[in-house]
Amino acid sequence: MHLNLPEKRYYGIGEVAEAFKVNTSLIRFWEKEFDVIQPKKNAKGNRKFTPEDIKNLELIYHLVKERGFTLEGAKTHLKEEKHKTLSNFEIIRKLEGVKAKLINLKNQL
Repeated sequence: MHLNLPEKRYYGIGEVAEAFKVNTSLIRFWEKEFDVIQPKKNAKGNRKFTPEDIKNLELIYHLVKERGFTLEGAKTHLKEEKHKTLSNFEIIRKLEGVKAKLINLKNQL
């Protein structure tokens, strides 16, 4: 999955949910379930996600939605094999970016 988010320090929950094409309630649920997601909250309680939170959400989305892990399975996979999973995920992200660029070039021809 290739996200189209602008370069910012903080992202609102609506922007994040729209980028992942999920409901905001799912993002809030994953925040409670996974300890790696720690958005900043202002006085009103609005969540602001950092780019590091976005990377963690991408990894969780990949495990749960694309690879079909259960939430418990994704939690244990992140705890036990986080380094291996991150390296594989980074490779997949880079290849998807290259694919998107190639498709864009093909469409321009």
